[in-house]
Amino acid sequence: MVAFTGRCSGDKMLTVGLVILVWILYFKMSWPDSTIFRPPAPRPASKSASVSTESPSLLYSFPQELANLTHLLFWPPTPGDGGNLLASTSPQTSTYHLRGPAQASYALGGYLEAILVARDYRGKPKTHGGDLFRAQLLGPDLKAGVSGDVQDLENGTYLLSFPLLWAGLAQVQVRLIHSSEAVGVLRRIWREKRATVDFRGYFRGPTGTEETVICNVDPQATGATGPICQYRDVDSGELWFCAQPPTLPCNSLIWHSSGHYLNVTTLHDEALLAWKVTDKVLPQGISPIQIRMGAPGNSNLALPPRRPCSPGLPAAKPSGFYHRDVWHSLSCSSRSFSTVDNILGCLAGRIVYMMGDSTLRQWWEYLQHTVPSLKPVDLHVPYQTGPLMAVETNRGIVLNWRAHGWPLRSLRTPVASLHSVVRELGGLAGGPRTVVVLGLGAHFTTFPPSIFVRRLAGIRAAVAALLAREPRTLVVIKLANTGYKSVYGSDWFTLQMNRLLRAAFSDLRVAFVDAWEMTSSLALPDNIHPSQLIVRNEVDFLLSFICPT
Repeated sequence: MVAFTGRCSGDKMLTVGLVILVWILYFKMSWPDSTIFRPPAPRPASKSASVSTESPSLLYSFPQELANLTHLLFWPPTPGDGGNLLASTSPQTSTYHLRGPAQASYALGGYLEAILVARDYRGKPKTHGGDLFRAQLLGPDLKAGVSGDVQDLENGTYLLSFPLLWAGLAQVQVRLIHSSEAVGVLRRIWREKRATVDFRGYFRGPTGTEETVICNVDPQATGATGPICQYRDVDSGELWFCAQPPTLPCNSLIWHSSGHYLNVTTLHDEALLAWKVTDKVLPQGISPIQIRMGAPGNSNLALPPRRPCSPGLPAAKPSGFYHRDVWHSLSCSSRSFSTVDNILGCLAGRIVYMMGDSTLRQWWEYLQHTVPSLKPVDLHVPYQTGPLMAVETNRGIVLNWRAHGWPLRSLRTPVASLHSVVRELGGLAGGPRTVVVLGLGAHFTTFPPSIFVRRLAGIRAAVAALLAREPRTLVVIKLANTGYKSVYGSDWFTLQMNRLLRAAFSDLRVAFVDAWEMTSSLALPDNIHPSQLIVRNEVDFLLSFICPT
């Protein structure tokens, strides 16, 4: 059972419960009463698994920003059903041009604006918005780049705005990630499908007999026609379901792995999402521009006065830019940790807990490989899902990484290793030497948004409790990065999840690492696992919060 501490009136809890219940109903995430649940036996597969009839979604509160999920996840609708492929937005015929007359040069610190006109495959201008464009201002010779702001005017045109942050040459580049018609497909699948992937649960009996079944976050997504095993994490309230094996009991679940990607699209859907029309560069619409330096003696970068990096700072837009392959935050004075001694000096005496997906595991790997004296500890567990640990005994550094638990697309891994983030956070005392990094998103794109909202509810409550008992704990939220382009993990899904992530933690004193912009500001191929250049800058930004001066 979930235990409550602190003061909370019954009326307040009732109000919170009703609000969150409305959210769940809004996303149409209902489970039929006809499903037969079979709870685990007295010795469950996970130490934190038990049975409860409580709804975990009613146990936590959110900040005010999440009270209107419709606003957070708003996207301009696509009229009609998008049935005519020729009427969908084309990257070949869509164009963009400067909003005003061209200039011989542009002032450092100013802005460049352009108008984008979306057109279909017949060259006809679109009359509605909803396309997912990505705009960048790039300085290839300077290894520079910044994300442009794309404002959807919802009439087929888009206003592009680029801050001029370095002196030298710069070039606009615009990509069509998904047409509005393709976004319509993604939105329908995200809201209506219970899951677009399934998982495997491996059960083993006392004589070594093994039986494999389908598992998922939704009992109906298991495809079971008979009894179902239900697993509930007592710390977080998170639920997991497996079809009951033919002969083995529910408490004999010992392994977990990815299953299959489910067929959720039609041929028409696949045509709209095909690689031939996804993530394509538009024809060049603006000649390279020259950005002139400011007054003599000034820097060749437009960096406003910035305070040291600390949790709770307001977000900047854009959040930063690259120059000479180094990320410069616009919200605080990010630092570069270019030597092993720099990194060791910053991490000395600290315990770092990383909990999330494989894009966060890349941070652990980078630090462990970059700092030779950070020695990995052999925990005799599968490398992909961890947990992983590295220590540096001379400086008193402990570096941990752990997967965030179900749902997790992974190789076969012990169920006992899949701890919930809430469970892990609940076991931390915190303090000025404790650093917690959370990375969520990629493994939730294959489920309706209500699944992610429910998970955020528990994690946010656990973070709030940790900061309440020890406010000096540093908590860092890594936003999800770009890289996915399919119906199972499109960047459009990721964009929505980042909106929810920011809103969920916006009123807590946490720091954010904007991996979305850090992976979309340079002319590098998108990859769900970014290159070391990106990872190095992400880790440097993390260290800037740990050691701001």
